[in-house]
Amino acid sequence: MEKKEKIIIIDDDIDFIETTKLVLLSKSYDVYYALDPDEGIEKIKEINPDLIILDVMWPHELSGFEVCRKLKKMCKIPILMITAVEKEYGIPFKTSAGDEDWLPTDEFLCKPVKPELLLEKVAKLLH
Repeated sequence: MEKKEKIIIIDDDIDFIETTKLVLLSKSYDVYYALDPDEGIEKIKEINPDLIILDVMWPHELSGFEVCRKLKKMCKIPILMITAVEKEYGIPFKTSAGDEDWLPTDEFLCKPVKPELLLEKVAKLLH
């Protein structure tokens, strides 16, 4: 039996989680989620996922940028950051080479994300 790849979504928007989960399940990934970074870190330790999908904006002091840096120190799991920063605040956000210390994410997408683009980025990060 082939091993299914495990993906965890860490986001405080349950609608985004459910929609993203459906897209990922359509490609037979095992999908887990957490509604806050602390819960996400605990689940990562439990399930050892193959990919982390991480939000940037949080309603408390621990931003997605800080969580991303913490996760990269903790493990070697690829991180796909997805955020509505550009939509919410009009800030065109892009990562570039050399920003690994500030934002050590492997890929970055802006919400809303088209399902086909999400699946393309996920496949790229898993293989």
